[in-house]
Amino acid sequence: MRIIRALAYALAALVLAGSAFAADRKQQAERKQAEAEQLRAEETRRRAQLERRQAEEMERQRLEGEWQRLKALGYELLKPFRDCPDCPEMVVIPSGGFEMGSPADEVGRYGTEAPRHRVTLAKVFALGKTEVTQGQWRALMGSNPSYFSGCGDECPVEQVTWNDAQEYLLKLSKNTGQRYRLPTEAEWEYAARAGTTTPFNTGNCIHTGEANYDGNYDYNFCRGMTRNYRQRTLPVGSFAANGFALHDMHGNVWEWVEDCWHENYAGAPGDGSAWSSGPCDKRVLRGGSWKVEPRSLRSAERNWEWANDRGNGHGFRVARTLF
Repeated sequence: MRIIRALAYALAALVLAGSAFAADRKQQAERKQAEAEQLRAEETRRRAQLERRQAEEMERQRLEGEWQRLKALGYELLKPFRDCPDCPEMVVIPSGGFEMGSPADEVGRYGTEAPRHRVTLAKVFALGKTEVTQGQWRALMGSNPSYFSGCGDECPVEQVTWNDAQEYLLKLSKNTGQRYRLPTEAEWEYAARAGTTTPFNTGNCIHTGEANYDGNYDYNFCRGMTRNYRQRTLPVGSFAANGFALHDMHGNVWEWVEDCWHENYAGAPGDGSAWSSGPCDKRVLRGGSWKVEPRSLRSAERNWEWANDRGNGHGFRVARTLF
């Protein structure tokens, strides 16, 4: 019996030793696997950092080349210039990327502003510092179609159709030898935002001391309901410029852009080009006007009218291809 018990104890000891050995081997294998995974993760992070640094260096070189090219042509970023005494004053807008459209939680958003999507504008371009004025229109076209003609030469020209704007741009391009055009919808929103992601380039709120709109209405309890409703246009540049040195990107007059109208951004270009397919008898307007509530002044707000429609809240600003 003693021999049997001894053998049993020995067998149990062997089993325990074998289990301990197996457990130790398992722990070693798990430790090696964890170390290998950690090494792979560190390598992945290292490669990502390297790729990011390489991308940043490539972007730096691209921007430096772009700035040098601008300088050689006599332009500077965000510095106004004119091609002729009666031409609109232009501002050079830097290239870059942004999220176009409104986030799902933005107060007052419409479905036409979705889906929010990334847009990259690879080239600098020039945009009118203000909306085209009545004086600039008259100097080139020989007439003034504006309802508020008594406002003066420094007020925005209005009651112009999208087609009228194209005639002005064609004549301006011919007279100056430069490539004037309407901004694309993406260029317009990029320039209006000027690096901001809030509903307005003024922040989450806007006030009648910052834009010309119907002050009988408020936006998101911002205390912007000042009862200051001017009921007309104001001279361009009456309010402070945004971060890109542009005035009146919110309010005063709606601004025609190049794009054909689409009900949302599904399938929209991601390179900042104009959306030139679809129902092109309808054209996009951006920015709001003197007679709308502040909700319609948001940077993401989209509107449309027939290309031959004219109204005393419809104007435009010009864009210019630089190279």
